[in-house]
Amino acid sequence: MKRFFILFFVSAAAALAQGNAANGKAVFEKVGCWQCHGHVGQGGNAGPKLAPDPRPLPVIIAYVRKPGGQMPPYTAKVLSDAELTDIRAYLASVPAPKPVKDIPLLNQ
Repeated sequence: MKRFFILFFVSAAAALAQGNAANGKAVFEKVGCWQCHGHVGQGGNAGPKLAPDPRPLPVIIAYVRKPGGQMPPYTAKVLSDAELTDIRAYLASVPAPKPVKDIPLLNQ
């Protein structure tokens, strides 16, 4: 019985660390991350590219709490660590773009 509970908590912790991509997308849109980083984290004039290969979660959390540049800080009251975990899961779920060689229009 003890082994079952240990496995349950380890599995729950692993799931939490991975995050929920669907919720992450909703939070990304709701909080307004898309305004600077684009709807799929592709980057824009005001914010860098975040997807499809996002930074490690501890780096994201540290930067969001105390950013450099023009990005406003987001406290845990505004954006929780769990929500940031979900946002990272969303960004990691964004597929990589096709290589240029696979886009016919760019190879004419």
